[in-house]
Amino acid sequence: MKQDIFNQYVTQVAKTYHIDENDLFKKSRLQDIVDARQMLFYLCYTRPMPVYSIKTYMAERGLPLQQSAIMNGVKKLEKHLANDPDYSYAISSIEKLVKF
Repeated sequence: MKQDIFNQYVTQVAKTYHIDENDLFKKSRLQDIVDARQMLFYLCYTRPMPVYSIKTYMAERGLPLQQSAIMNGVKKLEKHLANDPDYSYAISSIEKLVKF
């Protein structure tokens, strides 16, 4: 069940950021991709989804990460949320589209 939710988040985050889903799982430092990945981490983490599950799903898609990288991404998105209301709107929009 959690993996289905993860996959739905991947699809919706990629659409929101206008990137290909596969870009989320590449070792890229392009800002749009990094921002999208952080959004994915945040959505999964606040679902709540265990960090080790997020790590596993990311690795299965080709991007092995440390749990600390995922938590750093969550924290960075929390900072964005505090300063930019567009992030709250994007999160709300994505969560409405994900079927449980």
